[in-house]
Amino acid sequence: MSPAANAGKPVGRSVAALRDPALAGLSGALVSDEIVPARAPWAKIVRAGEILRVIDLEGNQAVDFLAYVLADTAERYSAADTVVAQRNIFLTTDARLRSNRGRVMMTVVDDSCGRHDTSGGACSCESNTVRYGHHTKHQHACVENFLIAAAPYGLGKRDLVGNINWFMNVPVEADGTLGIVDGLSAPGKHVDLRAELDLLLLVSNCPQINNPCNAFNPTPIRAVVVRP
Repeated sequence: MSPAANAGKPVGRSVAALRDPALAGLSGALVSDEIVPARAPWAKIVRAGEILRVIDLEGNQAVDFLAYVLADTAERYSAADTVVAQRNIFLTTDARLRSNRGRVMMTVVDDSCGRHDTSGGACSCESNTVRYGHHTKHQHACVENFLIAAAPYGLGKRDLVGNINWFMNVPVEADGTLGIVDGLSAPGKHVDLRAELDLLLLVSNCPQINNPCNAFNPTPIRAVVVRP
């Protein structure tokens, strides 16, 4: 999203003074408040101590997410380290997102959805053809969104790793396979993440239309950053 996305927004004002029900439970100064359109990429530098609230505006929208340490982007979110440390493949309140060096990058401080995916990964043009047929090869996908968001920061395809899918429901079936099914989210559900380090965050507001992760209908999300 361009800086123009914040045009007219009361950045710097107290969150409490805004009287916005969608920001209930947050306190401090508003750093940014952006609508990420359906299917779009988004990137943001978030400083240690700041809180990112991701809001599922219309419900059942998968939000693919990656985090990198700003001072050294070779240190980045690690699904394996996160899952092993918390002994759970799902994320919710109190979960800590760990880097490939074992450090805590972000903490989930509030979650009104209840469960988020660490295993399903990001869709790509290639995976779409395998799963849904070669007629889907032209369809925009999360890998392409991540590459668009990452490019201004000097990151490329080799820097993409296994990602988080906020609001996405990926249960483990009885035979051990992963299912991608209707989400647990609903309009207005949110997840709050406190940055423990200065970070670069990347989002793909998932454009997938071939499985129920988005109810077959990608929709916008809202990304709010607050400095307590």
